[in-house]
Amino acid sequence: MKLPGLLSRTNQALPGAVGTARVDRRSGDLLRRLGPGDVAVLDHVDLDRRTAEALVASGVVGVVNASPSISGRFPNLGPEVLIESGIPLVDGVGTGVLRELKEGVKLRLHEGGVFVGDKEVARGVEQTAESVADALIEAKAGMAAQLEAFSANTIEFLRRERALVLDGVGVPEVYVPVRDRQVLVVAGGPRHAEELRRLRKYIREYRPVLVGVETGADTLFDAGYKPDIIVGDPDGIGTEALRAGAEVVVPAQADGHAPGLERIQDLGIGAVTFPASGNAEDLALLLAEAHGASLVVTVGLRAGLREFLDRGHSGSNPSTFLTRLKLGSKLVDGEAVATLHRSRVSFGVILSLVLAAVVAMVAALAVSGVGQVYVDVVVDWFRTAVDWVKGFFA
Repeated sequence: MKLPGLLSRTNQALPGAVGTARVDRRSGDLLRRLGPGDVAVLDHVDLDRRTAEALVASGVVGVVNASPSISGRFPNLGPEVLIESGIPLVDGVGTGVLRELKEGVKLRLHEGGVFVGDKEVARGVEQTAESVADALIEAKAGMAAQLEAFSANTIEFLRRERALVLDGVGVPEVYVPVRDRQVLVVAGGPRHAEELRRLRKYIREYRPVLVGVETGADTLFDAGYKPDIIVGDPDGIGTEALRAGAEVVVPAQADGHAPGLERIQDLGIGAVTFPASGNAEDLALLLAEAHGASLVVTVGLRAGLREFLDRGHSGSNPSTFLTRLKLGSKLVDGEAVATLHRSRVSFGVILSLVLAAVVAMVAALAVSGVGQVYVDVVVDWFRTAVDWVKGFFA
């Protein structure tokens, strides 16, 4: 009996992406449990960019969505982020998969099918770059209705948080001197690490206050910088960054509850809370503005029209819009700074100054009485060196 051959055929790798299933109807709870090699199984209509970026950062090998990732109401950005990162997205498999799939089972995604071993347990539509692009074009028709909803949300947010936005009421005190200094706010947006690298000369020259927003704090620490201030939920920030000596500001809910504050206490780190309904990025900007920053440079923060309409910002879009209005001309995108920044004293200028000094010194020696003495010394030294070299190779 040829058992080895039989085993090789039985264990032959099946096509598709394979990973461990992590199942949860609530995307926020699911993201806390995800790790490299997992397959995220969720129920998220109109998958937003922020959630998609968190999925990519967690290292998942595939995503199964019980609902349509693009419903057509507006052009949301999440599916595009996943596809560009090479992560398979199987869409619209139905809510039954959330009940039937067990946590920890091995899943395989292939051509729209969800398999446990060779058994298909659910089927949907595997999105591609072309299908996502077509869906986004169709979804643009829903932008008018979304803009109306955004306007209503903005008015409601201003009514609720006008004291914070207009007068800075509720902004916590920080010990880091910010007034009349430039502030660099780093958040975990697309290509933020690359953008931070391009700002090395700017950071070295201007020494701005470094503010890390959630995963942006880890990016600063990994790049060799010590964050001065960290803003965000500590549960999403690395221990090394939290212990680097920065002041930690934890966003809190209206009732005073601050998610992640327990971790701060366990680490023995001091922190202050910032009660507000805006997201951590906006609170970092308001913190810099309220304490008198002369300029605020942002890395990893995007707030174009599509980002404002993205469902993942539904609660914080108004705060983002109003915060940027509040900062006005103080707010500058890091990409623009990296493109326009030039060192105050370039290498060419320094080289010219050195050459000018050498020429001046040579001219002074030439016209002085001791000039010939120095010339004779140099000539004698050169001849001695030549004679030594000849003797060495003789």
